[in-house]
Amino acid sequence: MGQQQLLLLVLGMVIVGIAVVAGIQAFSEGRERAAVDAAVSEALRIATDVQAWALKPAPFSGGGGSLSGVNFEKMGYTPKGNSGTYGHTNGGKDYISPNGCYTIEEDGTVTIIGYEGTTDNGCDTKSKKLVKVTIRGTRIEDIITETLPS
Repeated sequence: MGQQQLLLLVLGMVIVGIAVVAGIQAFSEGRERAAVDAAVSEALRIATDVQAWALKPAPFSGGGGSLSGVNFEKMGYTPKGNSGTYGHTNGGKDYISPNGCYTIEEDGTVTIIGYEGTTDNGCDTKSKKLVKVTIRGTRIEDIITETLPS
């Protein structure tokens, strides 16, 4: 009887070990998915802020109907130095948040790229890209979102 009990004990430990490994893996995948979802949500919020800035008349510090010249500073985002670890840096081209770091590029259309990592001066463009949002105009149809492969 002792050998049978020992075998059942070992078998039970193996099953528990497999269940723990599977649980850790599922948690890790869920955490990564949640990080991407948060980055997409924030990038879309930034995209709507870009559109709102473009629709604001120029005398009121807006784009006057144009996307040209937009950056985080012009949209009224807080500078990093004033708010601690989060805020815009790099002349308003980068924005650091709890969900990632976002760069804004403008060349007729506006592109927002969300990165996982940051540096002291802004986004770590060598880190994992989470999301890319392209804004082509001021209508809702003018926002194109693309989640990037890991």
